[in-house]
Amino acid sequence: MAARMPALDTFPPLRAWQRKALVEYLRRRGDDFTAVATPGAGKTTFALRIAAELLADGTVEAVTVVAPTEHLKAQWAASAARVGIQLDAAFRNADLHSSADFHGAVITYAQVGMAPQVHRRRTMTRRTLVILDEIHHAGDSRTWGDGVKAAFEPAVRRLMLTGTPFRSDDNPIPFVSYERGGDGLLRSRADSVYGYADALRDGVVRPVLFLAYSGETRWRTNAGEELAARLGEPMTQDLVAQAWRTALDPAGDWMPQVLRAADARLTVLREAGMPDAGGLVIATDQQTARSYAKLLEQVTGEKAAVVLSDDVGASARIATFAASEQRWLVAVRMVSEGVDIPRLAVGVYATSASTPLYFAQAIGRFVRARRPGETASVFLPSVPHLLGLASEMETERDHVLGKPSDREGFDDDLLERAQRDDQASGELEKRFAALSATAELDQVIFDGASFGTAAQAGTPEEEEYLGLPGLLTSEQVAALLSKRQAEQLAARRRRAADRTAEPAASAAPPAPMSAAQRRVALRRQLNALVAAQHHRTGQPHGKIHAELRRLCGGPPSAQATIEQLEERIATVQTL
Repeated sequence: MAARMPALDTFPPLRAWQRKALVEYLRRRGDDFTAVATPGAGKTTFALRIAAELLADGTVEAVTVVAPTEHLKAQWAASAARVGIQLDAAFRNADLHSSADFHGAVITYAQVGMAPQVHRRRTMTRRTLVILDEIHHAGDSRTWGDGVKAAFEPAVRRLMLTGTPFRSDDNPIPFVSYERGGDGLLRSRADSVYGYADALRDGVVRPVLFLAYSGETRWRTNAGEELAARLGEPMTQDLVAQAWRTALDPAGDWMPQVLRAADARLTVLREAGMPDAGGLVIATDQQTARSYAKLLEQVTGEKAAVVLSDDVGASARIATFAASEQRWLVAVRMVSEGVDIPRLAVGVYATSASTPLYFAQAIGRFVRARRPGETASVFLPSVPHLLGLASEMETERDHVLGKPSDREGFDDDLLERAQRDDQASGELEKRFAALSATAELDQVIFDGASFGTAAQAGTPEEEEYLGLPGLLTSEQVAALLSKRQAEQLAARRRRAADRTAEPAASAAPPAPMSAAQRRVALRRQLNALVAAQHHRTGQPHGKIHAELRRLCGGPPSAQATIEQLEERIATVQTL
C-alpha cells in the first residue's frame, strides 16, 4: 500500500524567514534552490514543508534526503515522520528500491559516492525531490561531488541546505550557482539567506558569550628543547600550535581549570531558569575525549556521556543525552554539525580544528533558542585565530573559487607537524611532550567586542564573569559586561592607589609593561571609549567596533596589535 500524502493543514506554523523562503520557492518553481540558514533556524522544517507541498500537488512522487552522517539520517527520518512524510533511514545501496510504505529514503553522501548509479536509477524511476542537507559536504572529495552530480541530475527538483555555505578549498559544490564578482572570483549564490545576525534579532537563536582563556604553557620539542610561551601572545603558527596543544593536554592544569569554570557556568544557567542546561566538550581525538570525561567526573562527581564515533551506539547515546538532564557530553567531531540537542548551552572548544567552517558548525550546536533570554557560553583557548572567528560570528561568508591558497585556520595537520619527529638525526626522535599549562580568563567576547582584563582561574574576578545571569537579552548582556569591566578596572585602580599610599621607602619603582600588559591596557581603554560612544549614540558596541575596523583596517580587537589598538583609540575619540 502506498504511503499516505502528508496533510498540509496539520503542519507546524512556519517562522517568518521560512514563510518568505517558501513563497520565493513556490514563485520560482525552478529545478534548483539553495537556502542558507544559521544553525538552529529551522532548515529541516522548511525543507519538509517544501517536500509536503510538492508531494501534495503531484510535482514529485518521491523524496530523497542526503545527509552527512548516519546519526542525521535517523534525525531526518524522525522529523519527517512527525509531519506525515515517511522516509527509510535504513536504506542500503544493495536494496535498490525503498518499500512502498515510504515516500522516499534518507542516505549519506558516502553512500552516494560509493554507488551513484544506484541512486541515479532510483531518481529516474519516480519524479523525485532531492534534499541535499549541508550541501558543502558534496565538495569534500571528487568522489562525493561527482557522485552527487551523477546521481541527482535527473531529479525533478533539488533543494540545497546549509548553515555554513563556504569551504576552504576550490572544490565546486554541485548544483550551487556561482557568480563572478568584480575581483574576477566566482562566489556561491544563495536563493534564500537567513544569517546568525538575522536570527539573533528575531530571537530564534541565543546570543553567545565566548570566554577566552590564556595562560603559561611549557613543552618539550621533538629535538629535546624546552620552550615556554603565553597562550594568545603573537607567535609563529608553529609555536601557537605547540602552545595550543600543550594547553589542551588533559594531564596539565589548563583543561581541569577551564572545565571547572565551564561547569560553574553551567550551574549558574541551571539555577537561573535553564534547569536542564547541558554542556558539550568537543575533543580532538578519542583518547583525549576519554581523558576529558574522567576530568569532568572528578570536577562534577557525575559521569559524562562520551560519543567517540559515528555508529549506531553513538546515535543512541546522543539521543539518550538529549532527552536526559545529564550535565556533560564529550564528543569527537560527530556532534559538531547538524545534531539537534537544544538544551546544550555551555561548550568547551577543546579541539585543534579551527577552520571557519568547522568553528561555525561547532558553535551552531549551542545557539538554538527555546525561550526568550537564553544565552550560550563557549569556553575556548585564547588563540588569535579562534578569537577572530569568535569576534566575527555574525559575518556571512560565501564559497569562493580561485582565491589565494592561504589556509584558513590550522586544522589538525599543523598540530601534527608541531609534534612530528625531526628527520635530521636518529638521536632527535623524541616525541613532543607537554610539560605544564595554567589557565586564566583573558577576555570575554560578545557581539564583536572584547570585555574584561586578565583574571586568574578560581579568583573572585573570574567568578564575576562566570556568574552572569543566564536569562538576558543581547542588550542586557552587553550592558552587564560593560558594568563588570568598569567595576574590575575601578577595583584595580583602588588597589594601585593603596599601594602608592604606602611609605615611599617600601615602594618599588613600577616595572615596565610587557607587550601583553600593554595590549590588555589598550583593549580596556578602547572598550571604555566604545562604551561611551554607545551611550552617546545608542549604536551597539559591535557596530562601533566594526566601523573602527572599517576606518582603520585590521582584525577584531581581540587579535589587534598594539599599533592597531592605538589607532582605533585615536579614531574613536574623533567620532
